[in-house]
Amino acid sequence: MTPVTVIPGDGPLVLGQPHVGTMIPPEVSVELNDLGRSVPDTDWWIDRLYEGIARRTGATVVRQNLSRFVIDVNRDPSGVSLYPGQNTTTLCPTTTFDAEPIYREGREPGPAEIARRKQLYFAPFHAAMAAAIETTRIRHGYCVLYDCHSIRSAVPNLFPGTLPVFNIGTNGGASCAAAIRGAAIREAEASGMTFVADGRFKGGWITRHYGAPERRVHAVQMELAQSAYMLESPPWTYDEAVAARTEAVLTRIVAAILDAAATLEP
Repeated sequence: MTPVTVIPGDGPLVLGQPHVGTMIPPEVSVELNDLGRSVPDTDWWIDRLYEGIARRTGATVVRQNLSRFVIDVNRDPSGVSLYPGQNTTTLCPTTTFDAEPIYREGREPGPAEIARRKQLYFAPFHAAMAAAIETTRIRHGYCVLYDCHSIRSAVPNLFPGTLPVFNIGTNGGASCAAAIRGAAIREAEASGMTFVADGRFKGGWITRHYGAPERRVHAVQMELAQSAYMLESPPWTYDEAVAARTEAVLTRIVAAILDAAATLEP
């Protein structure tokens, strides 16, 4: 079971896809309940939504193949919460976004099991991500890391009301140059669709850990409301007509980010 897939590209863009995977190793699957094995909190179809963008930009894609229920590669490996005081899931989640248990009673992972998963499944993803970023930075003199995410538009346990379509996360502007953040905001606003910058989703551990504008590594997270491209309940059907409009906006956002990055002073 390969935990990570890397699709090499020759452009300055790296697309992270940490939550698109649905695979569960047998030794973890046997501990989960039926809800856990159905992996409802997957970033469904994100690979499909960004496929054309990846191809047109020559992006390198780094994709986690395992479900976030095995281990969440977008969480701080120390276990420290990225959103103190707010409901969120953990490095090895034990509940869904709706706070429903995903393990059989008493079978939640302990410290030794979490350490095992970090070594087997967390470390390979981040080794691949770090290598992709550094290869891109050396080749072009800079790298744009764009981390692709999605979530249901209404999850009361995590946020009130309905989520905007485009949720741009830059850790409050710390993970990328101001021009790159501004370019993403400008295109999202021009779309006429709902958006927010550094709102509920300011960027996970990937954005915060790898974003280093001083080294010309610029990281942006995009959290999409799933209603903008798919059915938000089982069987999680991809909606081609709705997705086409969203993909067009994403194409403009990514192009604007790349244009801004290319014009920054070394």
